[in-house]
Formats: sequence, structure tokens, C-alpha cells
Amino acid sequence: MRQSPANRILILIKTDGPQLAAAIGDTLGISGEAARQQLSKMAEEGLVEPVTVAAAGRGRPRQLWHLTAAGNRQFPDGHAELTANLLGTLVEQLGPAALNTVISAREAETLKRYREELSQAHDLAARVEALAGIRTREGYMADHWQEADGSFMLVENHCPICAAATACAGFCRSELETFRAVLGADVERSEHILAGARRCAYRITPG
Repeated sequence: MRQSPANRILILIKTDGPQLAAAIGDTLGISGEAARQQLSKMAEEGLVEPVTVAAAGRGRPRQLWHLTAAGNRQFPDGHAELTANLLGTLVEQLGPAALNTVISAREAETLKRYREELSQAHDLAARVEALAGIRTREGYMADHWQEADGSFMLVENHCPICAAATACAGFCRSELETFRAVLGADVERSEHILAGARRCAYRITPG
């Protein structure tokens, strides 16, 4: 199904970060002026907002377009309010240990499933690629690449369980441990949505 220009712009900013109007126009195959008109309309709807940043040297300031909170909400967040309420009730009624039990059970199930799906990936590069594919199917809008030093990057541009992770950091810790186990490598989180970054990023090096 053909995506509207607004949806394409939302996805572009979500995956690649804040953008110049001209760059958005180039990507969409339209003029910079047409892109600015579309962005202005989206700004009136509260989906994007311009932020002026100083240019390097003596260049003119540049206007980068960001997603607003409403723009980010266009991407699924796994029944956020219900999830947060359920977690709060679980802790209130059964205590923190019950939540830890739930997280551990989820981690074990996820690790088993990921290992089955990665069973044919026989080196780290193939495992990273396969894991990125799984995470994208799960709604994380994942990407991956290899750095010049031989390490790998796994980037997740969206978090469909952000409400759960905000309510309990144990979900983020659990996912990091799962990545380490299934990849058989050292994995360090270098960017974190819950710490204010626009994405979660993981640097992966052979263990």
C-alpha cells in the first residue's frame, strides 16, 4: 500500500533522526519547498517541530525537523497505559519479587525462541543480521552494520515496550542479557531511549 508523504516523513525522521527540509525533499523525490509545505502542515497537526541549530563556522543557522511526542505516538507502543497499570498493580499486590519472576520467565522464553531462529547463523555477522530482522518484526525498527574496527552496531529506532521499560528498568537489563547470550558476544548499550536518546544502540564485539 502506498504511504502518504506525511507517513514517509514520520518514518524518515524516526529512523534517521532530525532532518533538514531539503534532505527530506531529496529522499522523497520532491522539492525542498514542497517538503517544507508538508512539514508545516504536519507541524500544525502537532506531529513535528523545527529546531534551529547553529551551523559550523560562519554558516547560517539550520532548521532541523524533529518528531514531537505526538509524532512518536504514531508508532505502536504495545498498549502502553494498560501495560504500565498492570505492572504497577503486580508490584503493589505481589511485591517486586513477582515482577522479577515475570521478567525472568520472559527472558527465558525470548532466549529460547531467538536461539531457535538463529540456529543457522554460524558467525557473528550472520547472527547480528538475523537478530536485527527478528527485532524489526517485533516492532523495534532495527538496523545493523559493521564498523571499521570490525565491531557491529545494532540500532533500534523504536521501542514498542517503552511503557513497560519505563515502569521497570528490568526489561531493558533483561534484553541486554538476552542479546549477549544469543549472540555469544560482548554487547554494550551506547544509546538508550529511556535516558533521553532518540534510539537504543548496541555495540557488539566478539566475546
